[in-house]
Amino acid sequence: MSATLRPGSKHKSTRPRSFKLLLGGVAVLLLALFADTVFRDGLSRLSDLVFDSFQRAAPRAATLDPGVLVVDIDEASLARVGQWPWPRDQVGQLVDTVGSLGAAAIAFDMVFTEPDRTSLGPQLQRLQAQGIAIQVAPNAPLDNDQLFAQAIARNPVVMGVALSSETGRALSPPLAGLSFAGSDPRAYLPAFEGGLSNLPVLTAAATGIGSFSFPPARDNIIRAMPLVASADGQLYPGLGVEALRVAQGASGLLLRSSDASGEAAAGPLALTAVKVGMLELPAAADGRFRIHYSGMPHMTAIPAWQLLQGDAAAWADKVEGRVVLIGTSAIGLRDIVATPLAAAEPGVNVHAELIDQALNQQFLQRPDWARGAEVLVAVVSSLLLLLVMAGARPLLSSLAFLLLLAAVLGLAGWAYTRHAWLLDPLPALLCLLAVFVSMMPTLLFVGNREKRFVRSAFSRYLSPALVERLSHDAQALQLGGETRQITVLFSDIRGFTALSENLSPDALTTLLNDFLTPMTDVLLAHEATIDKYIGDAIMAFWNAPVDIAAHPRKACLAALGMAAAVDALNRERGSALRIGVGLNMGEACVGNLGSQQRFSYSAIGDTVNLASRVESLTKYYGVTLMVTDAVRAEAAELAYVEVDRVRVVGRNEPVQLFALLGDAQLAQQAEFAALAQAHAQVLALYRSGDFCAALNALQVLRMQSGAASLAGLHALYVQRLEQLIIHPPTQWDGIFTATSK
Repeated sequence: MSATLRPGSKHKSTRPRSFKLLLGGVAVLLLALFADTVFRDGLSRLSDLVFDSFQRAAPRAATLDPGVLVVDIDEASLARVGQWPWPRDQVGQLVDTVGSLGAAAIAFDMVFTEPDRTSLGPQLQRLQAQGIAIQVAPNAPLDNDQLFAQAIARNPVVMGVALSSETGRALSPPLAGLSFAGSDPRAYLPAFEGGLSNLPVLTAAATGIGSFSFPPARDNIIRAMPLVASADGQLYPGLGVEALRVAQGASGLLLRSSDASGEAAAGPLALTAVKVGMLELPAAADGRFRIHYSGMPHMTAIPAWQLLQGDAAAWADKVEGRVVLIGTSAIGLRDIVATPLAAAEPGVNVHAELIDQALNQQFLQRPDWARGAEVLVAVVSSLLLLLVMAGARPLLSSLAFLLLLAAVLGLAGWAYTRHAWLLDPLPALLCLLAVFVSMMPTLLFVGNREKRFVRSAFSRYLSPALVERLSHDAQALQLGGETRQITVLFSDIRGFTALSENLSPDALTTLLNDFLTPMTDVLLAHEATIDKYIGDAIMAFWNAPVDIAAHPRKACLAALGMAAAVDALNRERGSALRIGVGLNMGEACVGNLGSQQRFSYSAIGDTVNLASRVESLTKYYGVTLMVTDAVRAEAAELAYVEVDRVRVVGRNEPVQLFALLGDAQLAQQAEFAALAQAHAQVLALYRSGDFCAALNALQVLRMQSGAASLAGLHALYVQRLEQLIIHPPTQWDGIFTATSK
């Protein structure tokens, strides 16, 4: 079988393909890692979406009794108390009520930038300007802001400020003292240009000032809050941080930078932590704190109207010793934000989440080694995928790609849920995707080329089913030569030399084509590999290049099919062709055999030689189909009779030969059983040396029904027995020694 492969090698493209795929894949991997580094800021949006999915799948364990609660200016409170803004004396009343219930700190998630227009003083001035004179009591409060400030001064209140770069208005200075471990963060934190502060009278009365501004996000989802922010040359703690400071009675904050050890920082300066009283919160480089949301299902939310108009004392056990945030969930007041857990959440609840995490010291953290681990996972997983793709089929490569994607996501999810580590799977996912997308077209092209090669090389020598198996599993095709257990068949036309002398070349060609075509059809139908045609002779074998189950039996059935096909051809052509078929089973070397210029897929070895000898002996013994004992042992259900024990040319050990007469159905018939038994008795007498008795038994056997199929064999034994009777041997072992091939 001609092919385009070099002898002694596997498929010629395997190693080059593997090397080129690996080389190209490594280049793609390096490019993907470079792109991930360069475009990290842009890709962070995708990373955020991954972490959002982790948050939704595994929210932070909710605190059963949070140390923080919300006084909510909700829709019901607006309906009962009146539209916002409420008179400041009422807000002051709310502060006094909460303070009287024992709140550790009261923080406003809002800012009061303008004077209260409902104060009595401004209203009197307005009426007087219109010529209306109204008498008021001498001690009547004329300024609601003063009343509010007095309430603030009586209680541990944190006033909120809004930091922004959209306004340059000056801010009131922060009240928290600051100390630094390392560099002053104002040197590297992003700075706001200004913001909105409370009225000076309110600021002067406050215990603390904190920023409630949410950092801008491209998708408006709040994932982090600044622990401390720089604005107008000052450092402002976040509202939650300042509330914790006031609640603990601490005077200031400790800000730790990356150079806090006294040594030069390895990279750009960054904030690493903020310590407030006894609590410490980890910070990202820009001062932000990543919020691990729980949804705060057990947190108390008191409608504001119940403290102003209801039984406030009923809430004492809920308020005492806790940080109280005053905010709003009313849609009209526009303090609704999106979080990873909810599309609409009151902004005050985000501050509550931060405070709850600080009190419980439960944090999401990004370890120092995170980036190195992400690159390592990306490289290792991509190289694993490359190794699989270099040696596997596209389907298996696709499965490996999906499994590696799942493994990377699973590893990141495990780190998130088990250790609260923010390990970004995106670099590995992008590298895997880049490798797979860039290499799969090459793999498909090479795979299709291999399939085309296999189909081209074997389509004329294997059945379509076997060619399809090989095309889908090229690795099963060991083209470099291997030792396999095979069944070998040789067939030949009897008297072909004499026949060819009487035919013209055209007639001879027609005869051969008419003969070889049905023979080939039979062999391919029984999953044979056709090795070669040698004139009228055919060599075929089973169980190479692919595994064939029960190959000795299939070879025997193929031989019976060939004999039947010859009978059909004789009836069709009116000819008298006869064939001889020899079968043997054993180990042989199969693979590419030949020269560098031309070679074929074939089999060599003693097993093949013996099959050829068996085929030659069919003419001598006068039988059509003959097999060795090795074949008969593996397909014992078929119909056989023993022929002889022979020492063939080139072998010292004798081989037991059997004539194959039919299939398993014939073997079950009583007539054949009687014939086989009588034949075996003749051979037993022959081998025992009782030649006269053997001859007499053989003469009786030749008259038995069904013996006509063995007429040539029996005629040979009659002649042999008569000679042995006339010239009895001095030594007898019952083994015939062949003198020719």
